[in-house]
Amino acid sequence: MSARKADTLGGRAAVVGIGATEFSKDSGRSELKLAVEAVQAALDDAGLTPADVDGLVTFTMDTSPEITVAQACGIGDLTFFSRVHYGGGAACATVQQAALAVATGVAEVVVCYRAFNERSGRRFGSGVQHREPSAEGAALGWSLPFGLLTPASWVAMAAQRYLYAYGLTPEVFGHVAVTDRRHAATNPAAYFHGKPITLADHAASRWIVEPLRLLDCCQETDGGQALVVTSVERARDLPRPPAVITAAAQGAGRGQEQMTSFYRDDLTGLPEMGVVARQLWRGSGLTPADVDVAILYDHFTPFVLMQLEEFGFCGRGEAAGFVAEDALPLNTHGGQLGEAYLHGMNGIAEAVRQIRGSSVNQVPGAARALVTAGTGVPTSGLLLGADG
Repeated sequence: MSARKADTLGGRAAVVGIGATEFSKDSGRSELKLAVEAVQAALDDAGLTPADVDGLVTFTMDTSPEITVAQACGIGDLTFFSRVHYGGGAACATVQQAALAVATGVAEVVVCYRAFNERSGRRFGSGVQHREPSAEGAALGWSLPFGLLTPASWVAMAAQRYLYAYGLTPEVFGHVAVTDRRHAATNPAAYFHGKPITLADHAASRWIVEPLRLLDCCQETDGGQALVVTSVERARDLPRPPAVITAAAQGAGRGQEQMTSFYRDDLTGLPEMGVVARQLWRGSGLTPADVDVAILYDHFTPFVLMQLEEFGFCGRGEAAGFVAEDALPLNTHGGQLGEAYLHGMNGIAEAVRQIRGSSVNQVPGAARALVTAGTGVPTSGLLLGADG
């Protein structure tokens, strides 16, 4: 989608299958095995077989190559395979890539997947341990020597500025944490199933890096998630109601870095998500008032507030009150704070369930869902809708 005009992708492809492993802190098996289990589950859900698949899309940070997953799953010839960069920012873009391939006839059935042992193996939350010299890594050199070594420390810089600019206190972030955990408490697949929290619990949780507390930070999870994308026409012959890709977009803002865009004029927003928002609204013809449920990337609570503001659901500095009022169903699966941290792929699956009407926290009559990918990095987003 051009930043200057609408594209023609909307309505030409749909998510027709979703599948996941259990979400745990120690899977006890390889990341490849997790990927294969998730792909097989998604194909079963779609009513398709490995023989139907001719495309695969994943993240650059995934350790399970497309050809290896294809071999392990019994998938044959591939006419399309792609990887999207920038960690969690890739989540919705994998579906965009799949939809582009389907819409142009490059592939007929594309599976998007993500699998990792992020808790029992490499823990992203532990920060930068080693970095090979690269142009991309040079930006980190302005932050790492001064102690900004972890994602939480990078987000804390923007979060502190947000609070200062709008005269707020860290307690406002608790509204996101409480909302996510309330939904996780009723979701049997969530790690924090049966464990809601209160604002007092949030305020009592220990500091990680001010102004972020423990309950402002997402989990670290082992698991896998996969999604199946095909044409809307073919989707109508499959067993599950399709979640039509109404619009899809990627975005990187001016002065963009990976989590350390501290030299922009303003640190109180997420310009990359603003790029995505403008494209999604332009491409779909929809407005915030048309969205029935929002699944917003929540690796850290402050960035959920900023996303609501970038998409125009509320004014700048007003998002905490918006969340507190339950003005919009938000992260009905529990999010990455409550269900699992799968780099946002489990959030896309929840949006599909909402469109199907099968979520454990179903929004009555949900026909349009907004999904976003990782924040603070070049990112992506989707609008999914019911067929017809």
